[in-house]
Order: sequence, then structure tokens, then C-alpha cells
Amino acid sequence: MNFLTNLLPKPNLRPRRGVQIKTAEEIAIMRQSSRIVATVLKEISEMVEPGMTTLDLDQHAEKRIREMGATPSFKGYHGFPASICASINHEVVHGIPRKKKVIRRGDVLKVDTGAFYEGFHGDSCVTIAVGQVSPDAENLIDVAEKALYQGISKVKAGAYILDLAGAIQDYVEGHGFKIVEEFTGHGVGRNLHEEPSVFNFRTFEIPNVKLRAGMTLAIEPIVNAGSKNTRVLPDRWTAVTVDNSLSAQFEHTVLVTDTGYEILTDRSLV
Repeated sequence: MNFLTNLLPKPNLRPRRGVQIKTAEEIAIMRQSSRIVATVLKEISEMVEPGMTTLDLDQHAEKRIREMGATPSFKGYHGFPASICASINHEVVHGIPRKKKVIRRGDVLKVDTGAFYEGFHGDSCVTIAVGQVSPDAENLIDVAEKALYQGISKVKAGAYILDLAGAIQDYVEGHGFKIVEEFTGHGVGRNLHEEPSVFNFRTFEIPNVKLRAGMTLAIEPIVNAGSKNTRVLPDRWTAVTVDNSLSAQFEHTVLVTDTGYEILTDRSLV
């Protein structure tokens, strides 16, 4: 789940504790919380089909998270009412699952979820092409996913946050798309949102934090086909593109190591 840069008061979103370096024991727990998230997202990716509702997916996610011994990170977080965010087509982030929100063939569906296990969170998001999507939608999804891995490829102890941000921005803009700037990645661990902010574009408005081994980051670029700007619907959660263009998002929880990184929410490992 993204950190909202300007929709909610920053002091209320995460404690001002600075960057948290995880111990080996804490990292082992985060591998488990992240594995739970990866398992749920893999299951949803395989089960989703036209005619289902986003509430169906939410109910499956909550059931499975609890079966694996965790609790949903998102449910009740600042009042969010569900275990997943389910955002379709021009919905950018934080879509609320609903019984009347029917998934249709050709939809671009973003599913974001988190699990809290033995005191630590895992957090990840995937964009799913529902059935046959348009070539433009397919290209958008492909660029968004590859942009995430462009950013992850820069992760290692001694690198800087803006190294990741620049790699993501250059890849996205080089393919003719726009990075959403109103939502960012973040540290993750004991709290769902921790320091540092993990921007997906170059900015000098935040400290360019140096990465250290033991940091755990939720890296999550959001890519729009049209305008980078968003607006929030009256439900006060769902953000949509201002021009109704398509949006795609991918996210992983990533551990910084001395020599590189470990993707804790890697769905290929479950």
C-alpha cells in the first residue's frame, strides 16, 4: 500500500523513528510475512476471471492470510475497510472492494495486499490483465512491471534512493508513459509505512537516503498511460487518473543486502 504524499497528514501516517535496520531474526520473520503476501497474490492472479467481484477477491485474500497465521495489514489501517486494494482501469490506487464492482474481460486490475505476521508486515502489488486486453494496456502493464525491476536492480548497500528513482523514471518516460508522483514507496517492517520514502522519480524535496544492509523497502512504481495527475473519489480512498487513462502498478518488498538485494515477495518462489 502506497504512502500518500499529500492526501493524508504525514505525521499520522508513520512514526518518526528514522530508518529501521532489521536483525537476522527480524528478516527471517519478514520472509514469512512476505511469503504469505506472495502466495495470496499468486492465487488471486490465477483465480480471477470475468464476472467475479472485487469483494470475492478480498474475501479470498482475508481467508488465506488468516489461514497462514497472519492478519491483513490493510484492514482497519486508517479506516480502510478491506484486506486488499482492488483498482480497475483508470483507478490508480486504494480501490475499495465491493460486491457491485464486477470484473470484466479486458480490465486492467491492480491488487495490492499486506500481511502482518509475528510483528512484521509484508507488502506487494500486482497488475492483472483480465482475459484479452488491448495492445496498449498490455504495453502499459509490461512497462510498469519492468520499471519495478529497473528500480530493484539498483538496490544494494551504499546506493541511494534516487538511484532507484532515476532508473524507474527513465524507463517509464523512455517508453512514453508517466510516473504518478502523489504516491510513493516506503520502508516496511514493524510498521506498514516506515522511513525512508521511496520515490519513483527524481526529486530534491526529500533527503537522498543512503541504503544500508538490513533495510526493507516497499518499491512500487505507478505508471499512467496519460496524465500523471490523480484525484480522489468521494469515498476518500480511491484515486483515479484525472483524464480516465489506464494505470498499472507493481510492488515488491525488498531487502537491502551488502551485495545487492533479496525480493521477499517474489511470487515465483511460492
